[in-house]
Amino acid sequence: MKRLLIAFAFLAAFSKSNAQEAKKPWAQLIKDEFEFAGKQYKFLAKNIPEGKTPQSFKDGKPINYDIKWWCSGFYSGTLWNIYEQTRDESIKQEAENALKVIEPNQTFTGNHDLGFMMYCSFGNAYRLTNKPEYKSVILRSAESLSTRYRPSIKSIQSWNKNKYWNCPVIIDNMMNLEMLTWASENGGDKKYKEIAITHANTTLANHFRPDFSSYHVVDYDLETGKVKKKATWQGAADCSSWSRGQSWALYGYTLMYRFTKDQKYLKQAKGIAHFILNHPNLPADKIPFWDFDAQGIPFAKRDASAGAIIASALLELGQYTAKEEKKEFIKAAETMLQSLASPDYRAKLGENGGFLLMHSTGAYPMNSEIDVPLIYADYYYLEALARYKKWYL
Repeated sequence: MKRLLIAFAFLAAFSKSNAQEAKKPWAQLIKDEFEFAGKQYKFLAKNIPEGKTPQSFKDGKPINYDIKWWCSGFYSGTLWNIYEQTRDESIKQEAENALKVIEPNQTFTGNHDLGFMMYCSFGNAYRLTNKPEYKSVILRSAESLSTRYRPSIKSIQSWNKNKYWNCPVIIDNMMNLEMLTWASENGGDKKYKEIAITHANTTLANHFRPDFSSYHVVDYDLETGKVKKKATWQGAADCSSWSRGQSWALYGYTLMYRFTKDQKYLKQAKGIAHFILNHPNLPADKIPFWDFDAQGIPFAKRDASAGAIIASALLELGQYTAKEEKKEFIKAAETMLQSLASPDYRAKLGENGGFLLMHSTGAYPMNSEIDVPLIYADYYYLEALARYKKWYL
């Protein structure tokens, strides 16, 4: 009974702070958040060694990684999102410098993460500047990513063969299809979009359960194309619903509907959204626990990054839905953004290593990046705020 009372008090505290934050008009909240982000990222920029990209902050120390790390494009992408809203030229200069650091990744073929690395960065840069050299990098990156397509499994192989997996495809891979489809529609080889569609269809067939939840990893036999096993790497169990995995699935099928207008993708995206929003373990502030089936709920760690990704995806999905369903998606995204903007999740100026959001979870089973800031949480948080301003104000 004591644990239950503590849990209710914990959730009530979240609800109270969110209600207070909700009193601020949306236009003012968004303006304030981007101005804060500009100041905070100038602080963050001081702690990045040459040739590295920022990832997190723990125990008072910044964590930076090599450019081949899958998150290397989010720093520049976040800076471009800040620049778009603030027009701060010093932020733009830092964004351009960050692009130079990761530009060699355009020929990288070591894994499937080229979309994260190069489209979140150079894609935003090209969108805001129309510089042809940025477009060239995107097209070259799409070609590199296409080399990981395996005709026998009709999918893009995520990781190379190792002692755990033969030919793994992870749900995260849906996010990298945006770069491929965009590239085909903007002067690149038509095969890129064909690969993206084929991959999305294969994932639709093999990654999902009847309730629209997704497995994290599907391992294939590269020779026969048959599924060897369905499992997890970062989730609580093979049969669980890893929260960020569900967010990648929601975002991925929403963007595929944007490019193709294929109704099966819209149906899938809506099904995933309803699974997330109607799940009994989704907290009142709508920021998920790190896994919907995590042990110890409601005391399990949260994942602010999953909340930010879901919010951004729901705001786009709202553009393709109507009436009560649209209201449901937008209202949920509003709650998520109000939660993330509250002191429960958003850091104070000069703290948190310069990152915006607290309380994300990277890979709980590996005891990695637990209850820390993560660069991609900031990226999708700002993207969601910008989308809300563009579409709903």
